[in-house]
Amino acid sequence: MAEAVIQVENLRKSYGSVEAVRGVSFAVDRGEVFGLLGPNGAGKTSTVEILEGLRTPDSGIVRVCGLDPQKSGEQFKQTIGAVLQSTALPDKLRVREAVELFAQFYHRRTDTEKLLARFQLGEKRNAFYSHLSGGQKQRLALAMALVNDPEVVFLDEPTAGLDPQVRREIYDIIEELKREKKTVLLTTHYIEEAERLCDRVAIVDHGLVIALGTPRELKHSSAGTTRIEVRLARPLTNGLLSGLEGVADCREFEGTYVLHSKRPPQTIVALVKQLETENNELQSLEMFSPSLEDVFIELTGRRLRE
Repeated sequence: MAEAVIQVENLRKSYGSVEAVRGVSFAVDRGEVFGLLGPNGAGKTSTVEILEGLRTPDSGIVRVCGLDPQKSGEQFKQTIGAVLQSTALPDKLRVREAVELFAQFYHRRTDTEKLLARFQLGEKRNAFYSHLSGGQKQRLALAMALVNDPEVVFLDEPTAGLDPQVRREIYDIIEELKREKKTVLLTTHYIEEAERLCDRVAIVDHGLVIALGTPRELKHSSAGTTRIEVRLARPLTNGLLSGLEGVADCREFEGTYVLHSKRPPQTIVALVKQLETENNELQSLEMFSPSLEDVFIELTGRRLRE
């Protein structure tokens, strides 16, 4: 049996009348990269901040390495590393100084020069924080999170706002942590990030876990269907596309019709015939294999990033 390093049971957190977390439960095994996938405002950050000990839950049970984040104090802080959704350091703090400062907070410390080299910051060791690019700042945040060689690493939207090249660099670092058997909890709203990096994923929406499993298992729930996205010259309002041959589900998002079809060739033929009957025109058509996006659409009726 795998050992659960993170345990969350019926976690709840409200801010005034807003229920941010509404009974979330999941467990993360040792050495697992576990993802919380959901749109902004789904409750991911509140959940992670409670796990990090930064927020107090209203109710529920939370344990990290068997410790209560609210009650274990210094012992708990020595156990984890975290990259918050945003990191702010003094403009005139040098890269080397930042890592060495964080190292002083812990009993167990990684060699700072090796850490800077690992994160491609060796040549920037004497640069001011204000002179770093967005990607360099995020690599520095990761270096500071790992300075104590933590048992558990929390990464809250680690690639948000970064360009594709830098995102791939961060992916490589997370995959390295995965090879080292670090336990990682990652929040994201990027489909491809969850599919590439995570051993298991909890899809979160409106403060609830609405699906949980490996990316393969979750995508299997959409097995047998292909996503077809079409744009038309004129909108259809009478639900005609839902009745096309092979269509299991049809929804419209800002002028794009998203069809989940069990028989794509027959669906496309029927679509063309229907458009001819309606004297309408097809502007674009794209086909996709099942993804976590399809799972989210089928469960919520919305796209992940709406």
